[in-house]
Amino acid sequence: MISTDPSQLFFAFCGYFLCVGIIGFVAFRTTTDVAGFLLGGRRLSRRVTALSAGASDMSGWLLLGLPGLAYVSLFESIWVAVGLTLGTYLNWLFIAKPLREQTERYDNALTIPEYLQRRFNDPTHLLRAVAALSMVLFFIFYTVAGFVAGGKLFAAAFAIDYSHAVILCATLVATYASFGGFKAVAWTDAFQAGLMLFALLLVAALAINATGVSLVAEFAVSDDPFNSTPAIVVVSSLAWGLGYFGQPHILTRFMAITNSEDLVGSRKFAMRWTVLGLICAITLGHLGTRVLGSALPADESEKVFIYLTQQLLYPGLAGVCLAGILAAIMSTADSQILVASAALTHDLLGKVLTGQANKLYWHRVTVALVCGVAAAMAIGPGQLVFSIVAYAWAGFGASLGPCIIMSLYSTNTSRWGALTGIIVGAVCVVIWESQDGGIFDVYSLLPGFCLSFASIALVNRCFPFQPVRTDT
Repeated sequence: MISTDPSQLFFAFCGYFLCVGIIGFVAFRTTTDVAGFLLGGRRLSRRVTALSAGASDMSGWLLLGLPGLAYVSLFESIWVAVGLTLGTYLNWLFIAKPLREQTERYDNALTIPEYLQRRFNDPTHLLRAVAALSMVLFFIFYTVAGFVAGGKLFAAAFAIDYSHAVILCATLVATYASFGGFKAVAWTDAFQAGLMLFALLLVAALAINATGVSLVAEFAVSDDPFNSTPAIVVVSSLAWGLGYFGQPHILTRFMAITNSEDLVGSRKFAMRWTVLGLICAITLGHLGTRVLGSALPADESEKVFIYLTQQLLYPGLAGVCLAGILAAIMSTADSQILVASAALTHDLLGKVLTGQANKLYWHRVTVALVCGVAAAMAIGPGQLVFSIVAYAWAGFGASLGPCIIMSLYSTNTSRWGALTGIIVGAVCVVIWESQDGGIFDVYSLLPGFCLSFASIALVNRCFPFQPVRTDT
């Protein structure tokens, strides 16, 4: 348990909540229609796009999950970071600009399922419904990971019951996400990205100073740092990069930027933030064993960042850094909840709801609903952030990733091919994750992604291509 002065932690958290609340209120006052609630009217600046994408991507996983993995296995965490860095870069390079242009071209599509339905000219709306259901399913698990991280933080920082901590975290996220919509989420994400990086840099630097050791030194004393890692671990770790092509909460940032040409500058800014954050997270996680002086139990390894703040920082700064964890958690949870709400309300119930005011009301209601379901699932004991994120990440990457790529770069993919790819990818991940041992030790994203691509190609051969919808 953290022994930092609770009063100073409390004031640090209150300062954070005040900043987030002001941003959410301003966004609420400027959000008047569904387009603004779901995509901010496509008016994000380059830097807000870059920071918002990074923060919604990395989440509490960057400050809890990855340091916990580095604490247990340094080189596995490095391979994961390499895969994520490559995936981030390729996503910005090959997906960002064409997706921004295509979603606007097809009747200003506001969500990924809506874009796929129009891009593949599906009059049955079956493709849109299946894509939306897939998003809701995996976003529930993704949001659970955020609330588990938030519960661990509040429980450790304020010595309160874990279940109460989860409920508190879910309530906070639901409040500003439901009122402010996409603008609130994007603007707070940009603010939270800065807070996250500050916390990582500070704690990593202090850990290096306290131990006199860096990652470079660790490589120098290792006999064979890369070949010592089993091939199956290397392949699975690198496969994380494939997941980026199907993450709706990241893809919507590309869709919302003001001008597609601005994405070049956003990419450079985002890559600097990502690489620096990953290096700091791995560094502090690995050095945690030396700073803390004793090994943490397996179920406590993801709290290494929290314990380091207690050991290395004065109470005031510790509160700021712990608020950085909360920022990481909320920056992704709010994005996931907003996209899941859009899938439910805009894509599945869009024809039932009429009128801008009525639609906005139900979007806000579904935000609260998703929060409630995820919080109920997060209360279960013994859950690890890393494993939950890995499951949801694989589900999105395998189900939506190949379909998104084909929609942007293939002119002969049919709606039946796209539909099959989503189903096969999702089912493969669910089945693969339920098995254990042997080949099933390979990260489920890799086989799911490959089988999804293969099924799209096979179905395209069996069913005639349907011409895509033209501009309107």
